[in-house]
Amino acid sequence: MKIGELSSRTGVSVRLLRYYEEQGLLLSQRTAGGHRSYDLCAPDVVRDIRMLPAAGLPTRTIREVLPCVENRGTTVGDCMADRLRDRLTELETQLADLATTRDALASLLSDSAQMAALDAVA
Repeated sequence: MKIGELSSRTGVSVRLLRYYEEQGLLLSQRTAGGHRSYDLCAPDVVRDIRMLPAAGLPTRTIREVLPCVENRGTTVGDCMADRLRDRLTELETQLADLATTRDALASLLSDSAQMAALDAVA
């Protein structure tokens, strides 16, 4: 199938499909005229690719775990579980850091408001 048909079937833009190919996530062959041609399973592969960024995975990780996706993303393969646990740990660390930053900012704003109130009284 051609890239336009793959785009129509998956709802993914042609530009993004090209990006997936550049990143080694999606394979195509070239016709004699130089056009991309995709296997019939390409829509399933694109759906799997789309599911992984929604789970917070960057492209480099998707490239590693994509071969492990089973049953169109409904099952995590054993070869994928450790990498997903690592990514979850990274996200939890980032969330904790953001919470600390948020609390510090809220404290600064609170202290600033209290200082302004004291200045207004004086």
